[in-house]
Amino acid sequence: MDHRVLLWLAIGLSISMSFAWAVQRRTGSSGWIDTIWSFSVGAAGIASALIVEGVLERRIAVLVVIGLWAVRLGTHIGWRTKGGGEDPRYARFIEDWGASASRRLFWFLQIQAAAAFILILAVYLAAANPSPFPHLIDLLALLVAVTALTGEALSDHQLARFRRSPQAKTEVCETGLWAYSRHPNYFFEWLGWCAWPLLAITASPWTWLSLLAPALMYWLLVYVSGIPPLEEHMLRSRGHKFEALQKRVNAFFPGPRRR
Repeated sequence: MDHRVLLWLAIGLSISMSFAWAVQRRTGSSGWIDTIWSFSVGAAGIASALIVEGVLERRIAVLVVIGLWAVRLGTHIGWRTKGGGEDPRYARFIEDWGASASRRLFWFLQIQAAAAFILILAVYLAAANPSPFPHLIDLLALLVAVTALTGEALSDHQLARFRRSPQAKTEVCETGLWAYSRHPNYFFEWLGWCAWPLLAITASPWTWLSLLAPALMYWLLVYVSGIPPLEEHMLRSRGHKFEALQKRVNAFFPGPRRR
């Protein structure tokens, strides 16, 4: 591994999240944080694929996958934010932090930069994999990535369509993929990061660090900044209707509905 490249990637991510903090403080809109985070991770991943020494075909595949992920997710969150939708998770954090919200938000976003670096490490290791491309495991990785990108885009589209309906003010989304998981967009986001260890792992012990990416993403989405604050918000705003949904539908992994 080229430690200088990784250092510069870490610095770049820290600067990007400092910029995200400044944008949120100026606009009062927290949605721009995740927009900037998505594009920053994508830019760092593309830089990794361009800079690292490795198999050209593999580096191109890495560049395309991380680029498509960043453009789709960043554009989706950006349009949603531009439309005036505030992220209830950040809104609750800022409310709870009170007078120290500005300072605590800054350091919270620096933690997000550190988490982004762990994700980018997996992308870097995938691009640096010296194995000929493509092997069967590489094709499996690309299938996982395409499935994840498609599933997350479809989930976001179905939720956006529901939010435009009159029922959105009082009901919970339970159409399409949302009938089988309360957070299918989170599931497919995690699934996408499962593709990177498949592209990265070789006999070198360093490449096993790529497993940290899906492990970290699962922990964040399921236990920290994904499902818990969002479901807390849904329970406050939808009450017993969301409680009933929790009994019918799995939280994360898609599965059969329960009666």
